[in-house]
Amino acid sequence: MSASTASRHRELGLTDSEYDLICQKLEREPNGLELAVFSLMWSEHCAYKHSKKLLSRLPTEGPHLLMGPGENAGAVDVGDGLAIAFKVESHNHPSAVEPFQGAATGVGGILRDVFAVGARPIAVLDSLRFGELSSPRSRYLLDGAVAGIGHYGNSIGVPTVGGEVYFEGPYEQNCLVNAMCLGIARKERLIRSAAAGVGNLLVLMGARTGRDGIGGASVLASAELGEDDASKRPSVQIGDPFEEKKLLECCLELLERDTLRSLQDLGAAGLSSSSSEMASKGEVGLDIDVSKVPLREEGMEAFEIMVSESQERMLCVIEPQKLAELEEVCERWEVRATPIGEVTGSRRLRVLEGDEVVGDMPVEALVDDCPLYDLEPRAPESQIYPAPERMLFSEDPAEQLLALLASPNLSSRRPLFEQYDPLVGSRTVRRPQEADAAVLQLSHDGGQGAIAVSIDGNGRRVACDPYWGTVEAVLECAANLACVGAEPLGLTNCLNFGNPEKPHVAWQLERSVAGMADALEALGVPVVGGNVSLYNESGGGPIYPTPVVGMVGKLEDPAKAAPAGFQREGDTIGFCGEFMPHLPGSELAKLQGEELPTELPGRDLAKVRAAHDAVREAVGAGELSSAHDVAEGGLLVTIAESCLAGDIGATVDPWPGEDPALWLFGECPGGGFLVSGTREAIDRLAERTPLAVFGTVGGSSLRARDPADLDVALADLREANGSLHAAFG
Repeated sequence: MSASTASRHRELGLTDSEYDLICQKLEREPNGLELAVFSLMWSEHCAYKHSKKLLSRLPTEGPHLLMGPGENAGAVDVGDGLAIAFKVESHNHPSAVEPFQGAATGVGGILRDVFAVGARPIAVLDSLRFGELSSPRSRYLLDGAVAGIGHYGNSIGVPTVGGEVYFEGPYEQNCLVNAMCLGIARKERLIRSAAAGVGNLLVLMGARTGRDGIGGASVLASAELGEDDASKRPSVQIGDPFEEKKLLECCLELLERDTLRSLQDLGAAGLSSSSSEMASKGEVGLDIDVSKVPLREEGMEAFEIMVSESQERMLCVIEPQKLAELEEVCERWEVRATPIGEVTGSRRLRVLEGDEVVGDMPVEALVDDCPLYDLEPRAPESQIYPAPERMLFSEDPAEQLLALLASPNLSSRRPLFEQYDPLVGSRTVRRPQEADAAVLQLSHDGGQGAIAVSIDGNGRRVACDPYWGTVEAVLECAANLACVGAEPLGLTNCLNFGNPEKPHVAWQLERSVAGMADALEALGVPVVGGNVSLYNESGGGPIYPTPVVGMVGKLEDPAKAAPAGFQREGDTIGFCGEFMPHLPGSELAKLQGEELPTELPGRDLAKVRAAHDAVREAVGAGELSSAHDVAEGGLLVTIAESCLAGDIGATVDPWPGEDPALWLFGECPGGGFLVSGTREAIDRLAERTPLAVFGTVGGSSLRARDPADLDVALADLREANGSLHAAFG
């Protein structure tokens, strides 16, 4: 191997041993185009080479599952012949380089994943992480990412119905932008991506191909970011939501006409990944003539065309006799459609430039033979993340409550959600912050009832204890569904971690996946698909390990979905579930500048599931006026949030414990619920799950008489909780 050859493959992220294996598979050295394609297909982003073995631990079967991992999106059966397809994806590194386009194209990509399986996108959610809000860089990234999400979703006409955002120091150099999309389809209209039928045509639809996004999967998504991030801006794609809207409608009409044999999104690695993955799934070969690909820029070389990640493009396989029908539909929608190749029986991906073969690679080598690595996990001997700066010194419960409500992680997200349209499409029953989960009706498509969706994660608690912190994330997501009366049907995930080649990160990843697997098995919920984003690390160290989970559930009557806010003067307040509060690692502990603990308390998952079932049944029966899970900030913050959401006060007395700070502000996400309703309804719920009656709805303040004597006016609670709004001017 020459020095220049060695330098070339290393610059593309391939190791020497991987290069030797490529030569072995090809029985020769690769040319420049082939090396570029292999570098993308064998990148972490496309091949999951450090995580694939771990992911096999996750449960992937369930009674409602229609389409599982391996397709563009997973899908579950919601009855009446309808399916909900959904997936979450990351666009972290591009957003750290160019936040507006990085976030916007992240939304565009997840929308294409959903309509690639034949489902019409009906909702978007986002999960965001930035450095501390006091940081100018974090403010810049936040402003850009939120604007990008709003721009793309609002323009294409898909509502953003929920999400979350956290601000923590370890995300300063590596922000996280995870986007989730849901779509709806008739079950029989779901389509897979496997190419089929030797002699069938390969047609590229949508936007022209340019140099934007070249190398994104290998340059940005499979390596740590450094000080030269700005030089990577050309690797960030440029999105056009109006082009995507036409492409979406065109693809859905073609599927309705039964014109297409298979359909695939062009995302990371562009034509390289879409074509090779379609060929692998169909056990066929593909010939692609890059000279036929419509270009946006002159002088593009063959390898650039193959690896470009230009947006708003889809690849489909059709029978030759249906080409005229496809072209007629595409012309009506003003969507470009160009035959660029055909299906072969060779099991090879051949790239042609006119009559010249410029690349010839075995499909199996590209997709199936990427080396998979065993992690070398080792638990750190001490906490690897520095303690946060102390911001709160008071021991007074009222002052602590106001400080928590004003903190960036707990303040109202209204100034962010106001930039999104949550109602377009007329399905939204519960808007963001009205309930613990978004609720969307199915009646538009002839279905009964509604679906609910939530997205959750808490990197700081996973950093404390990767196993139990991840269990908490799954339980909290399920608890959010229970609060609106929804039964969970399936889960998608995005695993955001640092460099897996480092033992402590490998340990975090391994323990987190184990926690997710055990929690899902206890709940009886399968994983339908997801995404892994690794190498979220810079000179300042790794991000908090951040598994983000999105869960979809079904409820029978959307009118009974409980709001988070108190509703009626005189209602009884109850606290139920399996709640074992813990102060270390909590929001209060962060404000007090405490170091992270190295473990969290364990949980009895069977008892937690029983509590979820009881609350879900009570909400589904229309017995509760409100339901809100107890999560960040603890019980007193949850009560304050319910007061603010309902614009009504409450009196609580006594607290169910002897240690005021522990019971006021201790955390145990996913295990406890704050509920309100008539005394009879609360007593019926108490027959099904452990429950303490400790308050009454009413008045214009939050009052607690024992053991913490406090009385805080709603106006003061609201002013504190609006701090994020003030930060946005």
